[in-house]
Amino acid sequence: MSELLLTSEQIGQLVAQFFIAGAGTLSFAVLFASPKRTLPYCGLVGAMGWFIYELAVLFGLESFTASLLAVIPLTLLARIFAIVLKTPVTIFLLAGIFPLVPGAGIYYTAYYFIQGNNALALANGISTFKIAVALAIGIALVLGLPLPRFKPRPKK
Repeated sequence: MSELLLTSEQIGQLVAQFFIAGAGTLSFAVLFASPKRTLPYCGLVGAMGWFIYELAVLFGLESFTASLLAVIPLTLLARIFAIVLKTPVTIFLLAGIFPLVPGAGIYYTAYYFIQGNNALALANGISTFKIAVALAIGIALVLGLPLPRFKPRPKK
């Protein structure tokens, strides 16, 4: 296990990546035509998920574990925003997992397969599949939790 202290350079990179991931997630939410009032929250969900992922990687966790660790609070935050803003959770979740989706892994799997390098294609494919499974497990764990029950307000 690596040292639990971060250098000022690592902290600066984490802060920069937080804002960059938020901007990327926000852009993705705009592309998906999310309601305007949800856009900043979508950006925050994605930024927080990426921040936790990068922090976990800095502390020496593998991509699979870091993805699982990041998607659980990401999904929880998406669910909280969905309840508070009375909006479907998928609006926050689709945009929020954008930074965590292993797009490069999918690309390189296909690339190596087309190039005829089956060993690298298989290695990238397995790694990508493990990350996708981690994301699915984390989302299912949080969305499987029961919703809070609210008592209806008496009509005046």
